[in-house]
Amino acid sequence: MDSTQQDALNKVFATRRRLYNLRMAPMIDMIFLLLIFFLVAGKWRPDEDFLPLRLPTADARQQDFAKPEPLQIYIFATQTGCYVQIGQHQTVQIENETIEANLAGLLQELRASMLAQKRYASDPVEITCAAEVKWEHLAKIYNLLFGAGLTDITFQMTE
Repeated sequence: MDSTQQDALNKVFATRRRLYNLRMAPMIDMIFLLLIFFLVAGKWRPDEDFLPLRLPTADARQQDFAKPEPLQIYIFATQTGCYVQIGQHQTVQIENETIEANLAGLLQELRASMLAQKRYASDPVEITCAAEVKWEHLAKIYNLLFGAGLTDITFQMTE
């Protein structure tokens, strides 16, 4: 082979060797993109199902008492006020003109009913109110019950 052919072959093989060089700039860009992806997609919060609590140990002597039945209080509207029925028996009339005295009587009947049924102040009370009852009466009766120390007061929802 003469020198021109040798030079041509050297140029062809030299360019092929240069094609196999690794370009580092795009590889570094890919590394940074992967790093950002894993930083964004990673979970950095602790598991939420872990709560630091201790459950009580089982004790055969310990008795579980069910929550007592609520004391039912029914409020019905009248022409001059309302009347309140405690349970199935005691009824107290509340008139607009003598509302304070009637509420005092309601409190006495409530205490007598709770003592007769051996109830505590923490026992539940459920109020069932007719739709015609004025809001003023309902609010005063609720305030009376809460002021008497009854804290578990709920309203029965009716349509």
